[in-house]
Amino acid sequence: MFSQDIYIQRRQKLTEKLDDGVVLILGNTDSPMNYKDNTYHFRQDSNFLYFFGLDIQNLAGIIDLNSGEEILFGDDFTIDDIIWMGPQASMQEQAAKVGVKKTMPTRQLFTYVGEAVKQGRKIHFAPPYRAENKILLHELTGLAPALQQEQASLPLIKAIIELRSIKDQGEVEELRKAAAAGYEMHVAAMKMAMPGVWEQTIAGTIEGISLANGNPPSFPIILSQNGETLHNHDHSSVLQKGKLMLVDAGAQTDMCYASDFTRTSPVGGQFTQKQREVYEIVLAANNQATALAKPGVTYMSVHREAAKVIASGLKALGLMKGDVDAAVEAGAHALFMPHGLGHMMGLDVHDMEDLGQTAVGYDDEIRPSEQFGAASLRLGRKLQTGFVITNEPGIYFIPALIDKWKAEKINADFINFDCLEAYRDFGGIRLEDDLLITENACELIGERIPITPEEVEATMK
Repeated sequence: MFSQDIYIQRRQKLTEKLDDGVVLILGNTDSPMNYKDNTYHFRQDSNFLYFFGLDIQNLAGIIDLNSGEEILFGDDFTIDDIIWMGPQASMQEQAAKVGVKKTMPTRQLFTYVGEAVKQGRKIHFAPPYRAENKILLHELTGLAPALQQEQASLPLIKAIIELRSIKDQGEVEELRKAAAAGYEMHVAAMKMAMPGVWEQTIAGTIEGISLANGNPPSFPIILSQNGETLHNHDHSSVLQKGKLMLVDAGAQTDMCYASDFTRTSPVGGQFTQKQREVYEIVLAANNQATALAKPGVTYMSVHREAAKVIASGLKALGLMKGDVDAAVEAGAHALFMPHGLGHMMGLDVHDMEDLGQTAVGYDDEIRPSEQFGAASLRLGRKLQTGFVITNEPGIYFIPALIDKWKAEKINADFINFDCLEAYRDFGGIRLEDDLLITENACELIGERIPITPEEVEATMK
């Protein structure tokens, strides 16, 4: 946990951004895997962690915007709990850690919120994403789960995004810890990427590294020699020489701050000439994005510049043709990179996207694109000092997409479809770093995982 003052200040800043009513922030509960007492690893709600700091099940926080009163709702552990769990701090002791003076049993949350509803007071809540909290919110307010998304408090959503978008020094240190664990994971995966190795063996090994550093991975591991499938969670294949292994994985610290990196390695330890040519284009796009990312620049514009690097490189290989700027404007490059350049990151690997991806990644000035590829850009708005973002360009050869575009003559003025036949079984390459936006530019979070072809091959030896 951070110091008590940090949580007090965060709640005070939240209060200053809202007018009146009651802020309700629900913590998470345990979720059973296959029967009630066999649960998934507990993950606290990130908004609750940010404002109330306690990584404990079955809690709720209230902030009365009119009186300034703060209350933590939860129950003390019983003797039966203690028999199984050992000695536990009381609710009063837990609340004191984060500077909350008043606690109440869980049952009184229903009374408190019920009275506020009767009085016609505004209940500010964020959109719930877990079924248990949707049901609880319905029981507390009478609002049906189907209506909760649209009835969530927009002022609260905007206030949380404004506060959580800017990482303070303590948060940056946690993110560096997550990056260090991510470095271990990816280097281990590179060294294991040899012919005959089962993908699941590597995925399980690097998941263990994350666990040993504090928590499970920050998202389900993407690891495959079929990297043209963007989010390939199927780890059933045995690695074959001549293929590329794409690994997209990150760690969480014990305080739940995340990392998110992608590296692509040649199975057996050496790139072929064809692989190296495409790899160098992706690396150039990654480096260009890092060079351009700074305060005041829109990430939409950085995405487009990275796309131009990709289009230019593929044109040099004979896979694209025509004017590069016109090709990117038409979205022709999206045949090879049908996703966005990156997203926000912090307590969540896709930070705050439970509050609405458009609300997090865009603003009144910069709106999402409807064009294929660019429509998947999760962050387009102006960058600010303190943002933490991912930079993850890629090139993929997706046979089904190639066939569709060729048959429908989509962007035929910019793509040499006949030349693509030699790349149908190529797979995909993605290279991802985590960036902290500084006062005048950006910096990589953590030591950079081996990324040049020479560094990757040397690591694999």
